[in-house]
Amino acid sequence: MKLEGMFAALTTPFRADDSLDVAGLADNVARYNRTDLAGLVATGSTGEAALLSGDEAERVWATVLEHIAPNKTALAGTGVETTAETIARTRRAAALGYRAVLVRTPSYYKPFLTARVLIDHYRRVADASPVPILIYSVPVFTGVTVEADVTAALAQHRNIIGIKDSSGSVERAAETVRNVPASFSVLVGSATTMVASLGVGAQGGVLALASALPEACAQVYRSVRSGDLADARAVEEKLGPASRRIASGLGPPALKYTMDRRGYCGGLPRHPLLPLTEQERAEVDAILAAWIDVPAAAGSA
Repeated sequence: MKLEGMFAALTTPFRADDSLDVAGLADNVARYNRTDLAGLVATGSTGEAALLSGDEAERVWATVLEHIAPNKTALAGTGVETTAETIARTRRAAALGYRAVLVRTPSYYKPFLTARVLIDHYRRVADASPVPILIYSVPVFTGVTVEADVTAALAQHRNIIGIKDSSGSVERAAETVRNVPASFSVLVGSATTMVASLGVGAQGGVLALASALPEACAQVYRSVRSGDLADARAVEEKLGPASRRIASGLGPPALKYTMDRRGYCGGLPRHPLLPLTEQERAEVDAILAAWIDVPAAAGSA
């Protein structure tokens, strides 16, 4: 299984009472089906996975699978703190029908999460998983970075097929590409380094910003692959303020607000996260003014 292209890191809509808005999620998936995205990633960092119960995560997984188009790839984020529970969640996602899963690093005991520990953790999960797994390195949230040599060691496992590297380091992506088999997928998580990452051999990206601006994110990938680097760089540069301030600076509350402004179901963040302040909404609106010429997905308001 080779993964390539642009994937949206899905948000998880919530209602005012903090409950899941499954209908809103289903509508979002239907809208993403009409874009050029390669697929969708459920219950990752952008999906506030750390704030979901196991049962809630399964409801999200089932909803995404029920509504995603046959030509799109669905990935489920199944990584949690313990190896045993990560295996259990991975098996549940596979039983629902996921063909691959994304496994974030543990993080709580970060001083002790050495290369040896991470390699052992991922190999145990891969040994027990009915479906292929991707490593998920997201140091901004976990404080744990999966270095290129660790990825290279894990890439030798037949059931570990790729990595989502959200460190933002083009150099790490390049080193990883050089040291893994050609069949191993290197996906990155930074919209501002996408062109450079694709240039050093990455196969695609999983972007938080693609939940709110999927057309533009997909265009960057499409333009690189067609050889139109000038267009890819122009779109990436235009995405810069939204990536830096909305996706990275203000996070899920801002992504959800942006989605609401574009006709998707963003909804509220889950506590302890809070909705944007009036000043923050005005700041996001100013950034979005640059995107008034980008149409919402088909069927959007």
